[in-house]
Amino acid sequence: MDKIQLMVLGLSASPASNNAYALIMKEVDGERRMPIIIGAFEAQAIALEMEGVTPPRPMTHDLIKSIMDTSGMNLSEVWINELVEGTFFAKLVFDTHGAEIDCRPSDAIAIAIRCNAPVFVALDILEATAVYQQGDPDGKEGDFGYQKKTSTGETKPKSKVELLQLELDRAINDEDYEKAARLRDELKKLLENQ
Repeated sequence: MDKIQLMVLGLSASPASNNAYALIMKEVDGERRMPIIIGAFEAQAIALEMEGVTPPRPMTHDLIKSIMDTSGMNLSEVWINELVEGTFFAKLVFDTHGAEIDCRPSDAIAIAIRCNAPVFVALDILEATAVYQQGDPDGKEGDFGYQKKTSTGETKPKSKVELLQLELDRAINDEDYEKAARLRDELKKLLENQ
């Protein structure tokens, strides 16, 4: 199974969901972005570590890292390996004895940041969940050919697919990744039914 390395691009508060955040992951050698909806606690744990803020008392992810360090366990990678009905699944992969531990992606990423471990996703999961920036160099927007010229020279959408693509582009530009993920899924269903 092909693996694609990701990096944390940032966090975005979700206005649609109470206490939920979108963790925005970006492929290291490309432009695709993958939003993962996470809870407030995990968002705080990731943000504090990324900003280099040390809380007065260790957080749960700090405790886990301390236990790993004391036990001589080395986290080699985080592997986002499954997507079931919109829910991501991950594994902590250790050098020690080839151990793999199931974990929520938000917790796995919070630990990976503390351990300077890489985060990978299965290629098929990235392809199924990726969102793109407007004007993306990979030309994914052009795949839909969603605008046509009218006799007055204006460009107008041709179908519902094009309208959804335009909304998706706007959501990405506005960094509303939860909306972008919802629109991406709706667009995918529509294309599968054509």
